[in-house]
Amino acid sequence: MTILAVDDLPQNLRLLDAVLGARGYRVLTAASGEEAIRMLPTSGADLVLLDVVMPGIDGYEVCRRIRATPGFEFLPVVMITASGEQEKLRAIEAGADDFVTKPFNQGELLARVASLARVKRYQDTIERQRAELAQWNLDLEARVEAQVAELQQVNRLRRFLSPQLVDLVIDSGDEGFLRSHRREIVVVFCDLRGFTSFAEASEPEEVMGVLAEYHAALGELIYRFEGTLERFTGDGLMVFFNDPLPCDDAAERAVSMAVAMRDRVIELAAEWSRRGNDLGFGIGIAQGFATLGRIGFEGRFDYAAIGSVTNLAARLCAAAGSWQILVAQRVFSAAEGLAVGRSVGELELRGFSRPIRAFDVTGMISRTGG
Repeated sequence: MTILAVDDLPQNLRLLDAVLGARGYRVLTAASGEEAIRMLPTSGADLVLLDVVMPGIDGYEVCRRIRATPGFEFLPVVMITASGEQEKLRAIEAGADDFVTKPFNQGELLARVASLARVKRYQDTIERQRAELAQWNLDLEARVEAQVAELQQVNRLRRFLSPQLVDLVIDSGDEGFLRSHRREIVVVFCDLRGFTSFAEASEPEEVMGVLAEYHAALGELIYRFEGTLERFTGDGLMVFFNDPLPCDDAAERAVSMAVAMRDRVIELAAEWSRRGNDLGFGIGIAQGFATLGRIGFEGRFDYAAIGSVTNLAARLCAAAGSWQILVAQRVFSAAEGLAVGRSVGELELRGFSRPIRAFDVTGMISRTGG
């Protein structure tokens, strides 16, 4: 512990140094109030022993200036006074924490110094803890801001991507894929057959209940096959593969997902039928190049694919009969060896100048076993 002793008499300073130094205290000395004020900011003093009567500014004024200095408002100050009660009162009014009288008793001096040293240690501990708490708060604010930003990023991405892809993007911290780019993708478009008539004849609550079951079932399959959901449009749904992350088996995934979707909706349709609702399901799949990226405005963005391949998938879906999966020739060729189906010839589809050769996928070849 460092003590700054202030007295204009050298013999008093030597005595204080001898008494306190023998008890392990580090003693700095100042021969005037002005010198003490100059030394204080860099002294590292934990306590000040301050004589009252000195030339220049007296001990009372030094004490008042210490109390007015930022960072030293609670620095322990012991005033060395004469025995007069008036001096003791003035010492307390000036801001002194304690006082000793001249000639001082060494035991009393050491006891008072030790007592204030404990107070100073408590103050230092409180100040350290306050600083640590302030730093913890800053760190917490930074972590919260980072977590909020991450949650916002996750919420944006989860509207487009499967959980597996979101995790990859979060780990890398890269949203560059949201910028406009061109890539070959496989697009799956599907919707319910008879939905318009069902919606017109049914109560809104019943319609919403059917859609909730339908969306939940297909959403789980989209995530399982790691497709990118572009949008729900009532009973219509569009998913694509090979973007934002490339996959070598995009056509196979798309066809496998489509068959799984059909099987699941068949189960749902059986329950719907028991409620008196006759609904079917159709799917169209196409492969080709598209422009992909984020579209929309601040506060509402979507991740979209734009190009003739999306229109082709939608037209194939529209041409499909109930429970039929119609795929373009490129898709069927890419999934050859996995998909089972038959050619339905060339279809005249609205918006396409040439007939489109299509295939009806009836099932998948199991890859399990020998």
